[in-house]
Amino acid sequence: MTEYDPFKRGPHPVGTRQFAWTDQSRDHEMPVDIWYPASDAHAGEDFDPAKMAQYEMVPGFGHSSQHAVMDAESEPGSFPLVVFSHGYGGERRQSTFFYTHLASHGYVVAAMDHVGNTTINMINGESRTGDLEFMHRFIQSRPADVSFVIDRMIGGDAGVKIDANRIGMSGHSFGGWTTLKTLENDDRIRAILPLAPAGGANGDDEDPLSTALTFDWCQKVPALYIVSDLDSILPLSGMRDLYQRNPEPKIVVILENADHFHFNDDVEANQDSFKVFMEAATADADEDTKRGMDAMLSLMKPSSELVPGTHAYNLINGLGLSHFDANLRDNKDAATFLQSDLRSVMAARGITISLMT
Repeated sequence: MTEYDPFKRGPHPVGTRQFAWTDQSRDHEMPVDIWYPASDAHAGEDFDPAKMAQYEMVPGFGHSSQHAVMDAESEPGSFPLVVFSHGYGGERRQSTFFYTHLASHGYVVAAMDHVGNTTINMINGESRTGDLEFMHRFIQSRPADVSFVIDRMIGGDAGVKIDANRIGMSGHSFGGWTTLKTLENDDRIRAILPLAPAGGANGDDEDPLSTALTFDWCQKVPALYIVSDLDSILPLSGMRDLYQRNPEPKIVVILENADHFHFNDDVEANQDSFKVFMEAATADADEDTKRGMDAMLSLMKPSSELVPGTHAYNLINGLGLSHFDANLRDNKDAATFLQSDLRSVMAARGITISLMT
């Protein structure tokens, strides 16, 4: 019998497709990408630079590639679904390292742009940090985006068959908050993986993301959080608050010597470019804003002083897959793996973690 190894790439080549779907009830159009197990005819192509899918996250700023083949023929069968929600000012393709890993193991992953709160919206000045009316808009719209995408995926609109009884969700930062919030109104989600989620109490009683979370979910849902110990944007104190409020069963794994961008593709480039951006923005900020930005910058290290992105990818891929395998596929080996000494498991791979208690 083959030993369970959630860190290893799965047996399926990976395909990806792009859609633009409109929620008529809200007159709201959103781009949606999916990743899925491709047929054996595409074996090896998802690692062939000549055939890997490319995309522009921001037009004119260069292409990125991912370990997936655009519009590849899908493997026949019915698959569990994981929906992913990006962070504030993020983008649907922010964590392809994780999407493609899940798809190689027989999952379908769907990630939407939360239109109005994306990278391009930030660049255009359309996504307003600190605007309460703006935040309340997305407190309402982000969970609705998720439920709409689940509807379309179950309905077969992406061209792959979904097992409606095996649906999970993940998200990073504001997307982690979206994951927690969606459970209040959508009972189809059976397991969640919040990554450095927003919404933890930070001493501000007026924080709308914190007060909007009730943890009054439709049903009991197993939660695995993965967070960073040196998160300069959403500090560990907020993660402790979420851990205390989150109903059982729950696990919080802390990646040591890591920051907020360890959950994205291109960790080092994202960390360093955001630090430069913040330094430039601080110079033009008013005094009240400047104090907050200076406090954040004082905690933000250059990528050279943090653990490499590959450590985060291994941790998220391995534990994330095992969490979904255990709770969406009833995989006993995955459940046993999650109950093992995870610190020793990761230490053997050169990765230092701790567990929140």
